[in-house]
Amino acid sequence: MRPTFAEAFRVWAYVALHSFGGPAGQIAVMHRVLVKEKGWISEERFLHALNYCMLLPGPEAQQLATYIGWLHHGVPGGLMAGGLFVLPGFLCILALSLAYALFQGTTVLATLFFGIKAAVIGVVLEAVLRVGKRALANRLMWGIAAISFLAIFFLKVPFPWIIVGAAAFGYVGGKIRPDLFERKSPEEPLEEPRQRPSLGRTLLTAAFWAILWLAPVGVLYAVLGPGSVFTQQGLFFSQAAMVTFGGAYSVLAYIAQKAVQTYGWLRPGEMLDGLGMAETTPGPLIQVVGFVAFMGAFRHPGGLSPLVAGVLGSVLTTWVTYAPCFLWIFTGAPYMEELRRKRGLNHALSAITASVVGVILNLSVWFAIHTLFREVHEGGAPSGLDPWALLIATGATVALLRFHQGMLRVLAVSALAGVLVRLATG
Repeated sequence: MRPTFAEAFRVWAYVALHSFGGPAGQIAVMHRVLVKEKGWISEERFLHALNYCMLLPGPEAQQLATYIGWLHHGVPGGLMAGGLFVLPGFLCILALSLAYALFQGTTVLATLFFGIKAAVIGVVLEAVLRVGKRALANRLMWGIAAISFLAIFFLKVPFPWIIVGAAAFGYVGGKIRPDLFERKSPEEPLEEPRQRPSLGRTLLTAAFWAILWLAPVGVLYAVLGPGSVFTQQGLFFSQAAMVTFGGAYSVLAYIAQKAVQTYGWLRPGEMLDGLGMAETTPGPLIQVVGFVAFMGAFRHPGGLSPLVAGVLGSVLTTWVTYAPCFLWIFTGAPYMEELRRKRGLNHALSAITASVVGVILNLSVWFAIHTLFREVHEGGAPSGLDPWALLIATGATVALLRFHQGMLRVLAVSALAGVLVRLATG
């Protein structure tokens, strides 16, 4: 069933407003709404799109939203879904950055979102179980997922190498035992988009989005020169957008180091405050760059008002972070749709899907550790278990998995519980 554009708009707005918990939580929301509740896309096609998005630089959840929006309504649908997915988080981070710059504190924010962060653990766990149940059809797929989790969590193997290894294993293994790599899920109820990949269209699309992405940076460089904070931010975050393989976590340390030591946009420790904002508001975690850019432009406004400069820096950085995502999807999605008909490549994608389950589990464990423990030392060792966070997370998980309560209700109750806990404990 192909939804109307108006219906899709309402659903994508709902998804965007409920996309807490980083990529794992956001993928969970999309899977629950689009696959389980609406039936707009099949399990197989959802995972096929997710496989592609996980291989790209940038926020995979936002790219997945763009891909699915494109499947339904072409480029307008992709722009609508991808844009809506970013908008709530952008506005939240912008407002919180403004408050932070003026009042230098996030105590109220931490109080409001303490319970939400704990509840998201249950949302993410539900997603891992649901996706894993469909994607891991046999012991071999379970093994691939387990090895991928161990490799990325304990051995710190770079995410692209895990995907390359899984793809090679699936391609070769499918020639030996194709039955272990075949997907048995039914075909999706969504008709094929009326667009076949062509070299001419691909080059035109890539050139259009590349110009749209980089033109503002070029204009700033020509008008303001290389020393302007806006030029520096445009160039730096355009570069960062190209190296965020494996999600935002992989590049945050690099961004923090440059923002503090090289450019002086942030003071030591402020990156953690920005990360707290991004983790407790809807939208991709990489939206923390909006906070970094706001503070940098606020402190180096040139001839502008600091607040105006901060807003302009945040808008510019958000643009150069997400514009390339539309480039990757609109140029690559038609080819990915064609690959669904290639049996050998589908064997490789089956193995990649299994490995992605392990990667999602890794993101889930990372988020849980940083939520349930008061401190995470260098190397990843946690300390100081927060019993209240554990209690709220356990209650939310039981409500979702055992009593099948709606996510909005669980998040609202958890947020209230978090506020009461903070008020009672000081």
